[in-house]
Amino acid sequence: MYGHVEKLAQEIKKGASSVEGVEVKLFQVPETLPEDVLGKMGAPPKSEVPIITPSQLAEADGIIFGFPTHFGMMAGQMKSFFDATGGLWQGQDLAGKPAGIFYSTRSQGGGQETTPLTAITQLVHHGMIFVPVGYTFGAGMFEMEKVKGGSP
Repeated sequence: MYGHVEKLAQEIKKGASSVEGVEVKLFQVPETLPEDVLGKMGAPPKSEVPIITPSQLAEADGIIFGFPTHFGMMAGQMKSFFDATGGLWQGQDLAGKPAGIFYSTRSQGGGQETTPLTAITQLVHHGMIFVPVGYTFGAGMFEMEKVKGGSP
């Protein structure tokens, strides 16, 4: 809604595209809120990133889903998109595909633990292979001198 997830996605795209043989495409899910509500929320206009349809997921070799949090889980727009993937589930079109997630929270306690736990169920139902980042950033992850996390 405000561009935080897109900014993160652009950075992930840079990293993934730096790997030889990897082609990265960015998409956004359809907006579910009416324009007047978005205006009242101060949301900027949507970017030029194309809107994805559920069937396009089947074309990917792997997927990294990004979304904002809302009340400790993925935002409704993303949940609505996943709800529209029943045909892919029935055909097992995503089974065996590697999938990761990233997300943006508004605050330190804004769902950084609960959001991935509630999102993984979407991947599991599709038979996707969840590939977490894990604790891969060394000792700097445990530094407690300053607040980390949240939105960029």
